[in-house]
Amino acid sequence: MAKRLVPLLNRVLVEKIVPPSKTNAGILLPEKSTKLNSGKVVAVGPGVHDREGKLIPVSLKQGDTVLIPDYGGTEVKLGDKEYHLYRDEDILGTLHD
Repeated sequence: MAKRLVPLLNRVLVEKIVPPSKTNAGILLPEKSTKLNSGKVVAVGPGVHDREGKLIPVSLKQGDTVLIPDYGGTEVKLGDKEYHLYRDEDILGTLHD
């Protein structure tokens, strides 16, 4: 049975994107050229309530590609995959093609 994590409040579950270490032709790429802390949003929480009780939804959605900080977040292992759990405001930005 596969486990599924549904984040609470304004948390975002991210699967890190591991860049390729070599090209299709087999040329090894230097580590610095492949370092971009990005990930794919797997799940988002519903958001948080402000002082008046109004729900402030998470600004991201499932499937977004995001820029994540070098440090922070909580590592979560589900099955054989590793994910990171961040608060919505800890995500640095979204990446678009």
